[in-house]
Amino acid sequence: MLQGLYLLIVVSAMHRVGSAGNTANSTRPRKEKRLTYVLSDADDTKHCAGINCLAVLKASVSGCDYLFTGSRDGTLKRWALAEDAATCSATFESHVDWVNDAVLAGDNTLVSCSSDTTLKTWNCLSDGTCTRTLRQHSDYVTCLAAAEKNSNVVASGGLGGEVFVWDLEAALTPVSKSGDSMEDDSSTVVNGSGNALPITSLRTISSSNSISVHTTQSHGYVPVPAKGHKESVYALAMNDSGSLLVSGGTEKVVRVWDPRTGSKTMKLRGHTDNIRALLLDSTGRYCLSGSSDSMIRLWDLGQQRCVHSYAVHTDSVWALASTPTFSHVYSGGRDLSLYLTDLATRESLLLCTGEHPILQLALHDDSIWAATTDSSVHRWPAEGRNPQKIIQRGGAFLAGNLSFSRARVSLEGSTLVPVYKEPIFTIPGTPGIDTAGSVKLWEITRGVVIEDYGKVTFEEKKEELFEMVSIPAWFTVDTRLGSLSVHLDTPQCFSAEMYSVDLNIVGKPEDDKVNLARETLKGLLAHWLAKRKQRFGVQASANGDAPSGKEVTTRSITHSRIEVDSNTENDSMVYPPFEFSTASPPSVITEGSQGGPWRKKITDLDGTEDEKDFPWWCLDCVLNNRLPPRENTKCSFYLHPCEGSAVQILTQGKLSAPRILRIHKVVNYVIEKMVLDKPLDSANPDTTLAPGLAGGPVQLSAIGDASFRSGLKPWQKLKPSIEILCNNQVLSPEMSLATVRAYIWKKSEDLILNYRVVQGSK
Repeated sequence: MLQGLYLLIVVSAMHRVGSAGNTANSTRPRKEKRLTYVLSDADDTKHCAGINCLAVLKASVSGCDYLFTGSRDGTLKRWALAEDAATCSATFESHVDWVNDAVLAGDNTLVSCSSDTTLKTWNCLSDGTCTRTLRQHSDYVTCLAAAEKNSNVVASGGLGGEVFVWDLEAALTPVSKSGDSMEDDSSTVVNGSGNALPITSLRTISSSNSISVHTTQSHGYVPVPAKGHKESVYALAMNDSGSLLVSGGTEKVVRVWDPRTGSKTMKLRGHTDNIRALLLDSTGRYCLSGSSDSMIRLWDLGQQRCVHSYAVHTDSVWALASTPTFSHVYSGGRDLSLYLTDLATRESLLLCTGEHPILQLALHDDSIWAATTDSSVHRWPAEGRNPQKIIQRGGAFLAGNLSFSRARVSLEGSTLVPVYKEPIFTIPGTPGIDTAGSVKLWEITRGVVIEDYGKVTFEEKKEELFEMVSIPAWFTVDTRLGSLSVHLDTPQCFSAEMYSVDLNIVGKPEDDKVNLARETLKGLLAHWLAKRKQRFGVQASANGDAPSGKEVTTRSITHSRIEVDSNTENDSMVYPPFEFSTASPPSVITEGSQGGPWRKKITDLDGTEDEKDFPWWCLDCVLNNRLPPRENTKCSFYLHPCEGSAVQILTQGKLSAPRILRIHKVVNYVIEKMVLDKPLDSANPDTTLAPGLAGGPVQLSAIGDASFRSGLKPWQKLKPSIEILCNNQVLSPEMSLATVRAYIWKKSEDLILNYRVVQGSK
């Protein structure tokens, strides 16, 4: 098994092990920006993690309706809806973390927010083009709200306690700015590929239903801040005209704002736990709130009080959707159940119960879409135009106004029966790697699953596949996005090497050392390199402006000493163990010197990306064949005869060799240096060593690969036969020095090897 390339992963209990990497989702400070690639063995037209948000776009005149879904896999998808079918017609990929919410602003703009702290705008009818990235939040952006009749207004809230109101027209329209003005990173607007776009002073909108644009000469457009939250914000809602905004979160109160100025108008108390969902009626008079206290409350904002509370759920309420007239509310949450409640009569009905908590709801004609922590989306009957039809069928109960612990008492002896057993239609997802429940073996340098062992015991499979081989931890992994994300951090990612013969690379000298990270980067960026050569010629530079290919060195050399990998030619050839699929290509997540993190399929890179987009060390490796200084690529050791052995060799000092050097190379070295002018059974302690080689330390080159490339037969055929031992254990000729040190020597001191002639050899 090629231990440096494979990763065994179990997904049922979030338990993972890497043979040549570790699975820590590293949170340590990193001086250099990392490169991540996201692998998936699933259908790219399906989500592979929970669905956090939904948005329905109705066809204006002709054509089909669209459903937009945003997922914990970091992508959004557009589904073309038919009566009993849904086709994925576009994937929107640019966020580098969970997509937490999405709203439609007008007929053409989709706005999304993410745990990557950004908002992104998209042409919702395009093939997935991100038009802008908006940066203002300091932490995860959890929720959005849009004004149905004012497509220019969108509000955002997040874990940093921040609420911002955006004028989309102003935020998305760059104009020329004064020559001495400077951009501020926190409010930079960038496009989907991470390139900075100029932002400048923008017109001020003063109409009653619009936002006053805050501008400064130096910072360009800044959204209107609604200041007042001291803790995380989980929910927002806005009335149709955009003149009223409500927010809620961990402070357990509903705050009401004037979004045009960001000023607070009132604070509503009553919930006893986090507020997780909010709705406003079209006029802005009534507000519905759902909370982790399991209650739904109806507020009259004119009277500034709660007029009704509904004890419907038995656990946290996470999702609300109302009929257009605000007469009925659909609610879902942690108790896996979807309820319909008449707000006037308090009659409530259990519509359905699923297997996963409900995160968001979206009414669509006479049905309702439900997003859950599963990767599939279900469409249920809802009679949205006349929900009373469902209630009239019977089976409803009267929602109490007490907390759920008391409400359950009133329901004792009666078991609620859901009205619907099965959804009308399901858009299937694929199980996330953290929920699939199977054990898989991945070849991470090609991004493919070598073997799916199914639902087996991970520890048993790990023990079965275990080989005593030591490879430096050159990558880390996590499964936060529902897929396998492989992280490369410099310089540690360049610590692992293998011989070309062990990788079965044809046409390369057997003893050539292959750096796994370098070749993986070449494989990932093969499409980008090809496009770059088409644009700039064979010797395309890192910044794209000149053909020399050396410009990136100025910055890199100022950071650290650079090593040129002299064992590998500076070419773009991708060897078979490092070829990634173009049919199911991985995505790259990284950032360069400007614009912040971004994500793209490797086949969508067009060759224009440069040091503004990629880390300098990545470009320096791929374009200029330079690697950063690496630690622990050498292994120091002493080589002594076994006690009582008559065989002596010509060096008694410390030796140094590559960590990956095999023991059979040490055997060759011993034989080459052996003193054979005395009988092998002689134990003369005064055996003379060749002059000049006894004593002091011997450098790497003395026992490097080159010593064994000419004039020597394979180790198996050499006579006399030599054995190498460590801690009195005979070593396999195929073991590397690193493996011996890790599994046999097991000490921090320099390795000590012993050699002896095998008894009976000639």
